[in-house]
Amino acid sequence: MLTDTLLFATTTFLIWVALVYSLSAVWWLIEVLPLGIGWNSSEMDTWGLDDLQVRILTIGAEDVVQATVDSVPDGVAGVKVIAEQDIDIDGAAVSVVPDSFSCNATNKGRAVEWARRHISCDAEYVLYLDEDTLVTGLTGLPDADFVQFTEKPIFTGSRLAYLCEVFRVGYQFEQRAFRRLSYPLYAWGGGFAIRHELEDELTWDVATITEDTNLIWRAADRFDLEYRLVDARFRNQAPPSLKAMIKQRRRWMSGTLKDNHILPLLYQPLTLTRVVSWGFSPAIPLLIIGASLVPGATVSIQFFELISTALLAVLFIYMLFGLWAYRKHPLLWPVFLILTPLAVVLHAIGAAWGVISPIEEFEVTEKVVPETIEEVNPELDEGAIAAHDGEDRLVRESADEFDTELFRD
Repeated sequence: MLTDTLLFATTTFLIWVALVYSLSAVWWLIEVLPLGIGWNSSEMDTWGLDDLQVRILTIGAEDVVQATVDSVPDGVAGVKVIAEQDIDIDGAAVSVVPDSFSCNATNKGRAVEWARRHISCDAEYVLYLDEDTLVTGLTGLPDADFVQFTEKPIFTGSRLAYLCEVFRVGYQFEQRAFRRLSYPLYAWGGGFAIRHELEDELTWDVATITEDTNLIWRAADRFDLEYRLVDARFRNQAPPSLKAMIKQRRRWMSGTLKDNHILPLLYQPLTLTRVVSWGFSPAIPLLIIGASLVPGATVSIQFFELISTALLAVLFIYMLFGLWAYRKHPLLWPVFLILTPLAVVLHAIGAAWGVISPIEEFEVTEKVVPETIEEVNPELDEGAIAAHDGEDRLVRESADEFDTELFRD
């Protein structure tokens, strides 16, 4: 009797877990293949650089922000730095958010809302950058309400955090399908442009710790939002430590769960399955082991073992897409693939923490100065970041494609 009960409970658990993971994995494959096919990242010249006002958000990381300002191409309508303390930046107007300013938004959202109200803008678009975003390949914008630029985090010293970023970038290939969705599933606030008129109608005046995704969900809820993805691979910083990465992922997950109510009921099950599949993805190998250990393995248990193995293979596919995005030399692929299980576990810790114990406060991820990036990335000469022109790639594509140093890009 006890054995039968155990078998029933285990089978039920496997059914539930396999269903949740399968829905998330199948949806990703649909996004990347049928929905993602035919996307166009070449519609870059409808709006020129003089139609953009750039706004960079920071607490006060002067050296980091200066590198970001230097990467903005000449010809933009203006570069504005919105800071929490007075800093000296060449090539940009710095505005400090006064302590007396209050609104519904908090932390970064509060700063952006202050800027929206008090910084004049005659440009068609506002392009938002994080303090560590190095612009690459920016020559203009396609004609859309919301333009998302892709990212390619650069190595800053933690090989394990960088490994996880390669894995994450592979997963984000699904962004190519977002133009076909009524509600894009998330936004990366380190590099996106929004029509200034639309931003003024929406405002940033809401309490959230993931203000970028919150904004695009509210925009999609109120308007027939036109979304475009530009594969320019802006260079933001990979977290400099595992601790910083885990706290970052926890914040992302906490904000997603809190704002999930904005989405229509049709989308909410999809986002929740993704939450489970991200935060608890390390359980997939355990499903295989658990199914094999069930006494008197039935056809159904063997079936779930097969499904679990297929889901495990999908995790390696995410890594393969990340390697492709980074243009890693094929000789390095086996190394990254062998380390995929480790990347999955480390990438999931913060997300699982956010599900179990969500946070309410925004915490800025630690950044390193440009000199450190140049020191740990041998392909960057001293002063390369300061000399970088944002209309070009930071690193020549030939160097990216044929790099043979472990974890370099």
